[in-house]
Amino acid sequence: MDISKLSSVLAGEPSYRFKQAHRALWQDFVGDWEEVTSLPLNLRERLNAECPLRIQGEIASSKDSRTKKALITLSDGVKIETVLLRHKDGRNTLCVSAQAGCPLACVFCATGQGGFKRNLSADEILCQYLFFARYLKNSGHKVTNVVFMGMGEPFLNYDNLMAAIKTMNDPGFIGLGARHISVSTVGITDGIRRFAREGIQANLAISLHAPDDKLRAELMPIGRKYPIKNILAAADYYIEKTSRRVMFEYMLIKGVNDSPVQAGRLAALLKKPLYIVNLINYNPTGGFEPAPAAAVKKFRGVLEKEGIAATERYGFGGDIDGACGQLAGGKSDI
Repeated sequence: MDISKLSSVLAGEPSYRFKQAHRALWQDFVGDWEEVTSLPLNLRERLNAECPLRIQGEIASSKDSRTKKALITLSDGVKIETVLLRHKDGRNTLCVSAQAGCPLACVFCATGQGGFKRNLSADEILCQYLFFARYLKNSGHKVTNVVFMGMGEPFLNYDNLMAAIKTMNDPGFIGLGARHISVSTVGITDGIRRFAREGIQANLAISLHAPDDKLRAELMPIGRKYPIKNILAAADYYIEKTSRRVMFEYMLIKGVNDSPVQAGRLAALLKKPLYIVNLINYNPTGGFEPAPAAAVKKFRGVLEKEGIAATERYGFGGDIDGACGQLAGGKSDI
C-alpha cells in the first residue's frame, strides 16, 4: 500500500473527488480503487498505478479462531506482525506494531531477541489497521479497540505513532474514540510526558515486570536508563495532565518475579488511586516458564489485600505465536 501521493494525484480534481476517495479509503475500507465506482475509470486507473491500496499479508488463525495473526510484508521487504483479538463480548481488539523488530532486547520477548530493523512510517502503522478493517468488513464487523502492544517500543517512534493515532481518532478519517486506543511503553519517561501533553484521552500502559530496579534491569536492559522511581514520576505527571488511570503491566515468570514477597513490594510501589495492575502470565518464547496458576492467584491476592486494583489478561493466540511477547516478524510459522 502506498497512499503518500493521494493528495497530489487528486490535486487537479474537484474537491468532491477527494471526499469520495477519502471515504473509500478510511471508512469503506476498499482494497482496490476499482471498487470505487463513483470515481471515473481513468482516475481509478491512475490511483491504482500511483497510490495502490493492496496490502501484502498472510493470516494465521488460532485453533479457537479468536486470534488472527497477520504477517505483513512492507514495500522494502521488511516483515511485521499484527494481531486481531476477537472477544466473546463482540469487541475486536487490534494489537499494532510501531517498529519492525525492537531495539530493547527484553530477555522474555521474542521480538526483542530478534533485533531491530527500523521504525514504521505512519502509513505503515495505519496499514495494519486497514488490513484487518477490510478483513472484518466482509463479515459485517469492525475494529473496536487498538492497542500499541505489538512489535517495538511506540515511544521510540513517537512522531509516526502520534500521526497514526490522530488519523485513527479523527472523525474525518477513521473516527475511533481515543478511549479505545492504548499505548504500551517500557517506561520511556520523556515519551510518557509528551503523551500526557497531547490532549488526547488515549490510554497509557507501562510494562513494569519487576518490583525493583535490579531485577527489572536483568529482564529489561532499558531499566538501567529508566529507574522505576522516574517512571512513576512520569506516570504521576500523566495522571495530573489527563486525570486518566495508568495501567502497569506485570508479566509473571515462574521462579523469577512471581513470589508473594515480590507482590508485596509491587503493592508498596503502586498504592495510588489511579494505578491499576494488569497481570499477564508469561507466554513461552524460550528460557523461562509461565507462573503456575496457584502462584498467579496468590500474587493477585496479595495485591488486592493491599488495596491494589488488579486484573488478569486472558491469553490469546499462544498456539500461533500471537500472544504478548511472541511476535517475531516472520520467524515463526504462519
